Amino acid sequence: MRRPTTLLSLVSVLLLAPLAQAAPPKATAPNIAPISAAMQKFADEGKIAGAVTLVAKDGQIIHHAADGKAVLETDRPMTTDTMFAIASMTKPITATAVMMLVDEGKLSLDEPVSKYLPEFADVKLKDGKSPSRPITFRDCMTHTAGFQGSQSFQTSLRDAAKEVATRPLLFEPGSKWSYSPGLTVAGAAVEVVSGIPLEKFLETRLFQPLGMNDTTFFPSKTQQARTAQIYSPGEQPGTLKASGNAYSDPSKVKGPNPSAGLVTTAADLVKFYQMMLDGGQADGKRYLSESAVAEMTKLQTGDLKTGFTAGCGWGLGFYLVREPQGVTGMLSPGAFGHGGAFGTQGWIDPEKKMIFVLMIQRSGFGNGDDSDVRKAFQTLAVEAAQR
Repeated sequence: MRRPTTLLSLVSVLLLAPLAQAAPPKATAPNIAPISAAMQKFADEGKIAGAVTLVAKDGQIIHHAADGKAVLETDRPMTTDTMFAIASMTKPITATAVMMLVDEGKLSLDEPVSKYLPEFADVKLKDGKSPSRPITFRDCMTHTAGFQGSQSFQTSLRDAAKEVATRPLLFEPGSKWSYSPGLTVAGAAVEVVSGIPLEKFLETRLFQPLGMNDTTFFPSKTQQARTAQIYSPGEQPGTLKASGNAYSDPSKVKGPNPSAGLVTTAADLVKFYQMMLDGGQADGKRYLSESAVAEMTKLQTGDLKTGFTAGCGWGLGFYLVREPQGVTGMLSPGAFGHGGAFGTQGWIDPEKKMIFVLMIQRSGFGNGDDSDVRKAFQTLAVEAAQR
């Protein structure tokens, strides 16, 4: 699957470009060239079709490159404005909406979600018994509510939450960890508390003010045309075949999926991550209180055994590095972020003052949070930033 390195991969790297700057990349950063070389090698080996990578350091974008192809069948090259289905990377963004309402005193992390979604007042454990305490927003955002499965396609977010409430709980709320559609439940509550659809809440309160103009649950036809194809392993080694999108397929989605439904770009995501890194504010506007950011990015799961990589735990909507090792070995304790089912990754390292955004589209390659693509990208980014 050897493909020529595109000119774009050589010139779309930024040198200390401010995050707020709207102008396209103009300068090269030779010391980040190994990232593009590594991504192209993965593409040549048939492990990815292509990638968009972005690195920020000290509030400046120091690397933003596109390598390989967005669509193999039409030979469409990857570009820095290619859009990606980010699947579960949606969860921290939904958690941000919840924390905005917490900041405003409109809901509390430790109150029952049934206060706003009455169907959760009658949930049952898998043995048919009632849980010993109600499910809280904190449970929902830390995957400790006992929910199982993922969000199903429904006619509305409210219906999706009601469907989750029909599933037996795997365990007593707060007693164990299991990855779940808890953010779907929390997102439905945002609609009830705010009185507006979740997508409108995020659009008006977060996306538009931050300039995240390509972040949406419902991509337009123009945006769909810019979205990278998802690929899975082909029949022969080193080949890829097109596969579907189980979470944000425009032909199936009728309501927003707060757990896994956003489509966006690397350039949009870094604006959200920089706001989080800066304690909840950007360009003089406050989105979250510093205490809300601290609550989201501190360990909430204690000593509970959690997924998906060793040495990590969970905050509110975010995955946290406790003891760096393996794929997180180059990150600092306290780094936080999230991955997506199609291989995308977004991580913030407060100690290093760095942001890492990896955008690829693949499925069937195993644990994306522990992938060789992620490890190579983050390692090369840290090495370059330290020079």
